[in-house]
Amino acid sequence: MIGSSLYLLATVGMVAVSGVSADSLKAVRRDSLRLPSDTSLSLSVGGFLDTYVAYDMGRPRTLDRAYTTQPARHNEFNVNLAFVELGLSGPRVRGRLALQAGTSVQANYAGEPRLGSVSGPDVGRMLQEAYVGYELRPGLWIDGGVFFSNAGMEGWVSRDNPIYTRSLVADYSPYYSSGVRATWQATPKLTARVDIVNGWQVISESNEDKTLGARLDYALTPVTSLSWYGLAGNEAGARLRLFNGIGLKTKVGARVELMAQADVGSQEAADSTGAAGQSSSWYGAMLIARVTLAPAVALTGRVERYNDQDQVLITTGTANGLRANGASVGIDVRPAPRLLWRSEARVLAGEAAIFPDRNATAGLSTRNAVVVTSLAVTF
Repeated sequence: MIGSSLYLLATVGMVAVSGVSADSLKAVRRDSLRLPSDTSLSLSVGGFLDTYVAYDMGRPRTLDRAYTTQPARHNEFNVNLAFVELGLSGPRVRGRLALQAGTSVQANYAGEPRLGSVSGPDVGRMLQEAYVGYELRPGLWIDGGVFFSNAGMEGWVSRDNPIYTRSLVADYSPYYSSGVRATWQATPKLTARVDIVNGWQVISESNEDKTLGARLDYALTPVTSLSWYGLAGNEAGARLRLFNGIGLKTKVGARVELMAQADVGSQEAADSTGAAGQSSSWYGAMLIARVTLAPAVALTGRVERYNDQDQVLITTGTANGLRANGASVGIDVRPAPRLLWRSEARVLAGEAAIFPDRNATAGLSTRNAVVVTSLAVTF
């Protein structure tokens, strides 16, 4: 404060002598507060647009497709995901701000809790990621804000996955988190991550508890990696939710890529006294194969199994919840370096009539089939 006062007095003296105007004095003072430019920092700008049309054989009357985020609408030309992003990177600073919209966003963020007058999905769903990070030491980063979750093998952005639609294990594990994370490149082969977040795929809090997450990625060979991830925390209306999963990525020869995932979770419900009640559980697994036929053409396929009989994550209104097997087949074509055309057919077969179907008894069927085609561009 004293130094600033002396600086200002000295500047006023010079103005009095030289006849410099008061506006010039304000400009000098304003410029003296500006941070010097940092040429070591770089700013990147980009975006992504994924358009699609899907046809659900059950022809849901509301056009909303059940138990999925992508593709979320039936017989409707629409935008699955669109986002613009700013990325900041430097020797010890990083950050990303990505603003998004689309039917997948509306579907995935519909469960954001409303606790208080300034919570819920209205603003939160616009933030794909919004975090800032600092490197504490070489290879150890701390980030805070909204970021992609530690769970699973399939990501949120369609272009980054080997097949267009999402498996049930992907759609029913977190895509995003809000909190702080530490990422450590422990060795050239091992990456470790620890998160402290608000809860199970929420930006707004649903209670006063936090959730602990962790992930380990280990490169077994140059073409094979093994992953473990987990979450533990109290959820709204429950005492404790525990979740673990393992994943594998590998290449077989020059043309075949494989991805596999298996998840299991449990949750203790709280009784009227607040003590631990009955425990419920769920599990799921999937296997994806991608075969490159030509530099710009690939075939894709997936098989999957999901069982949430206790309806921890998926409420179906039936006694046995969602217990289903699934299979998908697709083709990817890349007409230009930044353009991707993907088509896929997917079938889910459940053990109970839970899928909307206009032609079925009571409007529900044990099976669901969909075909989808998407054209996406990265810019």
